[in-house]
Amino acid sequence: MKALFTSAIAVAALAISSNAMAAEKPPIVLVHGAFENDQVWGHVTARLEKDGYKVVAVDLPGRPGNPATPDKVSLGLYGDTVVAALNKLDRPAVVVGHSFGGIVIADAAEKAPAKIRTLVFTAAYLPHDGDSLVSLAMQDGDAKVGPHLQIRKEQGIASIEYSARADLFANGGPEGLRKAIPDLILDEPLAPLATPVHVTEANFGRIDKVYIHTAMDQVISPSFQAKMVKDTPVRQQFTLPTGHTPFLTDPEELAADIEAAAK
Repeated sequence: MKALFTSAIAVAALAISSNAMAAEKPPIVLVHGAFENDQVWGHVTARLEKDGYKVVAVDLPGRPGNPATPDKVSLGLYGDTVVAALNKLDRPAVVVGHSFGGIVIADAAEKAPAKIRTLVFTAAYLPHDGDSLVSLAMQDGDAKVGPHLQIRKEQGIASIEYSARADLFANGGPEGLRKAIPDLILDEPLAPLATPVHVTEANFGRIDKVYIHTAMDQVISPSFQAKMVKDTPVRQQFTLPTGHTPFLTDPEELAADIEAAAK
């Protein structure tokens, strides 16, 4: 009986210790980019949760899992969706934005700076006040996505040419991923891509920032990533030897970099 009692105490102590360790780690909110949904974060989420982090992957409006017609979708709504996720957490979070998600998390940070501990821009646009995806993409002369971007104004959506998707989003990835990814790329509501984001030094400007570069990126070129970081200095930088979707081609290293940024 004594041995059983001692074992029970040990198990309880271990559970308390594990809960305490999890409580010390900030929650992590993951925000996908254009032409994506929250499912892109699956492998990264699994790694982060295994390491004791609470993870929330946001599904922005206009996706199958969060349906809305293009005329109802706006950059403001995207930012509000991230803020709503932050409001459900008990303390400030590390917020990770991929690609266009960098503009979305900037909007959220401007609206709710007290809810955010660190912003992690992953192969992402790092905007100034008045920037939009369209205005930033036009400055990126080394990106390869422009000729393959298809605008359907009458439908209010943008899409990526099907035959170019593997090279743009899975370059350097295994052949199985290259074959699968064209069918995973979604149409994107058009209006948010052209909407300028409003940020100030008092809110967005004062939040801790980290940038994760992608050295083989065809969508946001490595040179333009470096320029954005030069224009807006960050606390810490990492570089992954991947294309634009490291959560698919190198999720273990991406998760490790996010964890390092969260410390």
